[in-house]
Amino acid sequence: MRSLKEKRGIVKSLLDRVRHRFQVAVAEVDHQDHWQTAGLGFAAIGNEVAVLQSRLQAVVQFVETDAAGVVVDFQVEFLA
Repeated sequence: MRSLKEKRGIVKSLLDRVRHRFQVAVAEVDHQDHWQTAGLGFAAIGNEVAVLQSRLQAVVQFVETDAAGVVVDFQVEFLA
């Protein structure tokens, strides 16, 4: 990846695949103007924490296995 245009295409493709596969809301939330990095956000709504936790862990694993980049850090937060 060598340009913002190329990065945006890769990020858009990844977010579309995650959205459709896991039924979560997705967005690039940070580093939009840096071609080397992307800050991604994922959100899911439900009434069982275990189910949500499992779904979000599956999203992280899916993103980690994508050849386009490396997951450096992630955080999961539940709101009641």
